[in-house]
Amino acid sequence: MIKKGIGRQIVLHYFIVVFVTLFMVEIIFTLAIRMYYYDTIYNHMSNHSIWASDYFQKFVRLNAERDPDYFTEMLRTFELDNTELMILDRKGEVKASSNAFQADKAIQTSDVPQAIAGNVGKWIGRQPSTGEPVMAVSRPLQIQGETRYIVRYVTSLESINAKLLNLTFLSIAVSGAVLALVTLFSIGLANSIVKPINNIRDVSAQMARGKFDARIKGNYKYELGELAATLNYMAQEIVRSNQIKDDFISSISHELRTPLTGIKGWSETLTIGGFDPEETKIGMGIIAKETDRLIGLVEEILDFSKLQQNEMKLVIGPVNMKELLQETMLNVWAKAEQKHIQLKLDDNTEEPVIVSGDANRLKQVFLNVVDNAIKFSHEQSWIRIVISRKNQYQAIVQVADTGIGISEESLSKVKDRFYQVNHQGGGTGLGLAITQQLVELHHGEIDIASELGVGTTVSVTLPIMEPEELEQSEGETGKL
Repeated sequence: MIKKGIGRQIVLHYFIVVFVTLFMVEIIFTLAIRMYYYDTIYNHMSNHSIWASDYFQKFVRLNAERDPDYFTEMLRTFELDNTELMILDRKGEVKASSNAFQADKAIQTSDVPQAIAGNVGKWIGRQPSTGEPVMAVSRPLQIQGETRYIVRYVTSLESINAKLLNLTFLSIAVSGAVLALVTLFSIGLANSIVKPINNIRDVSAQMARGKFDARIKGNYKYELGELAATLNYMAQEIVRSNQIKDDFISSISHELRTPLTGIKGWSETLTIGGFDPEETKIGMGIIAKETDRLIGLVEEILDFSKLQQNEMKLVIGPVNMKELLQETMLNVWAKAEQKHIQLKLDDNTEEPVIVSGDANRLKQVFLNVVDNAIKFSHEQSWIRIVISRKNQYQAIVQVADTGIGISEESLSKVKDRFYQVNHQGGGTGLGLAITQQLVELHHGEIDIASELGVGTTVSVTLPIMEPEELEQSEGETGKL
């Protein structure tokens, strides 16, 4: 007995489909073979009745119907084995018969009226006296177009029905064997599906309990193979995400501890007192600097949280990309000067590029991109920022450096949250993840191309503001 589940459903569905199919085939086969046998018998008797009719017509022309031995001659000439030949009059009374036991009353079966009407009559039924199944074929014997007598053949169907019954039993046995084989096959098929599903279910249950090192083993095909591969990939990604999260917690803890240690140390030192104004100023400057660093870390985490929860609100308006990038360069100029890095802005457009977006958030995007370029560039190198039109509707900003570059393995993960190419470089690993989501909120795209040891180029594509939108925006600004 197959236990309740998908396996039983598969077997049951196969069984029902095959059973219904075999049942219909069995009915069609039985009817077809019965029709074939019955038609063969009918055609055989009908042909002999035609010959008897022709024989009768031949002797009619010679007035042989008056010969009292005429019917006896017909019976002897056209008699069939295991078949009774009868000559009837229009009333259905037997005038002559090949059977020694003649009926004592007129025959009124449906074949007789049909023959009287000039047609070939056929009747299948049971003999009133014996109950035996028979077939009767009657044909009119006409004189000058008028039916005078009827030639009637009657044969027993008992042996034929017995053969048909045997054939029916045989076909049922064959159908039963086929149904049994199909059931066995469906059980095997069901097991081939259910066993992998049970295996996948068990491993999935382990994953649900936190055992992400569990893997689905087995070379499964088609959708089951795809499902197993997907679950294994999911577990692998969860393990990787957990590792990245752990690295993030470790990194952010370090990032928070360093400024807090500086703030706490200088606070305690300044509390003791006894320092000259210059030393006090240096200490307060360090406290302010580390406080700004903490604020930056917290704001980065808050921005990421807002983006994850779709709570980031943008103040959309026209943004001049050249002016925005110039402001960005001024903000990072001091940091670039410390490493003697040259920043260069190239505008390859004839007209100002105006995009629709939130100026502060777009500035945050390019600050992060340029800041990363500075962080991972060599001293006395250069960073080039290029503005150009990708097409009529899009502008592209490229930030290219000649820094350390990114490996091919890290390049596919660099925009993932918490991921850091260099864990010693500091930060939360959220910068590029936030940058990508901010660009996507502006209906743009960000692409990173890099070669290890050669440099990195970050391309940001943004939609250009339509002239109608620009005019509408300027009009609303004028009203204000």
